[in-house]
Amino acid sequence: MVIKETTATADDRLYVALDLPSIPEAEAMVETLGDAVQSYKIGLQLLPIGGVEFGQRLKALGKNVFYDFKFHDIGATVEKATRSIAGLNADLLTVHARPDVMASAVAGRGDASLKILGVTVLTSLDRQALRDIGYNDNAEDLVMRRVQQAMDAGIDGVVSSPLEAAAIRAAVPQDFLVVTPGVRPAGADAGDQKRIATPATALASGASHLVIGRPITQALEPRAAALGIATEMRGISFK
Repeated sequence: MVIKETTATADDRLYVALDLPSIPEAEAMVETLGDAVQSYKIGLQLLPIGGVEFGQRLKALGKNVFYDFKFHDIGATVEKATRSIAGLNADLLTVHARPDVMASAVAGRGDASLKILGVTVLTSLDRQALRDIGYNDNAEDLVMRRVQQAMDAGIDGVVSSPLEAAAIRAAVPQDFLVVTPGVRPAGADAGDQKRIATPATALASGASHLVIGRPITQALEPRAAALGIATEMRGISFK
């Protein structure tokens, strides 16, 4: 990968989700976006085909890397898996926001700079979907319970929809990370996301970082789409 330097202004709070079918396609997208994007999320789609190694190449280019692997297993396994990631100089890692899973991830992280995020309630789930799974809580109540458990476990932040960002921000320390997928520019297709907001609304509500994929990677001009979102984000943050 060769990143072309231009006069683009990236916002490192924007993590572009590289949910693409192959590593070559992800690498091509990174080249297309160039210095318009500083931060990338690598998820389960790329994990089995070299996603970790790809992340290391992004780090070598000076990019921020978010491994969205959503660890969810017995404590010993999560601890060992987190220890493996902690040695790779990644920036963010997700685990499921179950108390024992989060505590094990903290133990595995040790003194590394890796930030651990607890996944609260997926943005593809609405109230009916939660009921079908077996939860009586609505999304916000369940999210807030898991936010408290995340703080008790000592992790660095949570992943939630932007609709819960304000309630979370009111309940957590200022340096607690609130990372929001389900962010769509005005007029964009919601896709399979149920609980969404615009970039400006998500940031003003309390989000510290945004995760945006298809509105950028499937745009006719991905670079222009990313720069447009970065422009919308400029100067906006939670109070």
